[in-house]
Amino acid sequence: MARYTGPKTKIARKFGEAIFGDDKSFEKRNYPPGQHGNNRRRGKKSEYAIQLMEKQKAKYTYGVLERQFRNMFEKATRAQGITGEVLLQLCESRLDNVVFRMGLANSRRGARQLVSHRHITVNGQQVNIPSYQLRAGDVVGVREKSKSLEVIQNSLANNSKVYEWITFNNDTKEGTFVSVPARIQIPENINEQFIVELYSK
Repeated sequence: MARYTGPKTKIARKFGEAIFGDDKSFEKRNYPPGQHGNNRRRGKKSEYAIQLMEKQKAKYTYGVLERQFRNMFEKATRAQGITGEVLLQLCESRLDNVVFRMGLANSRRGARQLVSHRHITVNGQQVNIPSYQLRAGDVVGVREKSKSLEVIQNSLANNSKVYEWITFNNDTKEGTFVSVPARIQIPENINEQFIVELYSK
């Protein structure tokens, strides 16, 4: 399966929440897509369907394909700590996610593009791998030639979110990945236990 590039609102409606951020179209039609989307008499979902839905929500939220996601899950099972929490921490530690959290892009899709197009540096070195795993203390910045990019300027101007595990200097366009976030610091509405149960079958 190739990476999804279709309408984001359609996916948000599928899960019943705006997983890609503020979405006026979703607010107008916050029921499932399709001919029978607004029919409230839908059958009860099976346990497997609920678990699968949660996994798909996580994959779409972070823009990760199945093989990448499965690899992260296997890495999480080998690590110390609660598997589900470690899985989300690995997702949050991805370079494209941190670029998004710092406010350099309005979406993870936009952040991924900034990284792929070599606009982002890690510890002073250009990195063009969106899935690059950051470690505590890594410094993420914008390449000197890219600091005046309109898309970055606009995104920073509209960003008001602050995360305890990230610091960012608007003047230098540099931030520090201070620490791996604890589960309580991750704002995504994902039930990671369902994902663990699904992969553990």
